[in-house]
Amino acid sequence: MTHAAHPSGLGMRPARAGDEAFLEALYRDARPELQLVDGDGDFVEALVQQQYQVQNEGIGRHFPNAMRHVIERIDTRIGALVTDVGAVEIRILYLAFIPEARGLGYGSTILRGLQQAAEQARCPLATVVWASNPGARRHYLALGFEVESYDVAAERLVWYPPALRRVLS
Repeated sequence: MTHAAHPSGLGMRPARAGDEAFLEALYRDARPELQLVDGDGDFVEALVQQQYQVQNEGIGRHFPNAMRHVIERIDTRIGALVTDVGAVEIRILYLAFIPEARGLGYGSTILRGLQQAAEQARCPLATVVWASNPGARRHYLALGFEVESYDVAAERLVWYPPALRRVLS
């Protein structure tokens, strides 16, 4: 998806080294529960930085070919998307928006674009949603994702392209 590809002015580009401060601040905004930790400001800030680093290292270790993108609207950074194209599915590893861009339909636009890509590739689109994020769960379910598996901490949600769904039925 490029800036010219969508009428909303929404686009994506590969993340660059110069985006690191934005991506860390976005992570902080996407994890408000970390701000509730009992501790002084320096401790909480160190915890947020550590969790951000753990997420990035985990993605790098488990999904070495993951693609990291910055989501922009009219050349302004508003979010991030990390995906991995695996042997049998496309995985959404991380999707987040700045607070001012939430609830405006940008997430749906990105997810519908990913659904189109999965449909063209004839493969499922999958993600994991933490139990602490019921809003994201509702959003994915509204776009046709289904709960494939779950445990106390998270659910694995999968969307199947219609053609693939017919084959699997």
